Amino acid sequence: MWSGINRRKFPRANYPCIISVKRKDHDDTVSATTENIGMGGICVMLPKDMGIFAPVEIQLDLLDNQPPIKCDGAIVWVVTKKTDTNKLYDTGLEFTNMTRKDAMRINDVVEKILGNN
Repeated sequence: MWSGINRRKFPRANYPCIISVKRKDHDDTVSATTENIGMGGICVMLPKDMGIFAPVEIQLDLLDNQPPIKCDGAIVWVVTKKTDTNKLYDTGLEFTNMTRKDAMRINDVVEKILGNN
């Protein structure tokens, strides 16, 4: 994981949860496990490049025994990672149109992991 300067507005916590991402102009959905999460967005390693700045639909299962969070988002960065067998795409997603209730659920998770609670 990158360890450079963190310019994020919201803190991120390493938290593996399940995410499904669907480009708004495509039918296929990609599922993966997240790398880190914050109130503003999420980092995930995807098996395909979904395109920079693409608008997406997000379904996020925080594994907290509550219904998945559903919101819109945008892909804000993509970094290609080559492995021995294939390529993966380290992808940054920004949340948009998220309800306050869902944002507070994410905030609770982040604060708990970071020890702010």
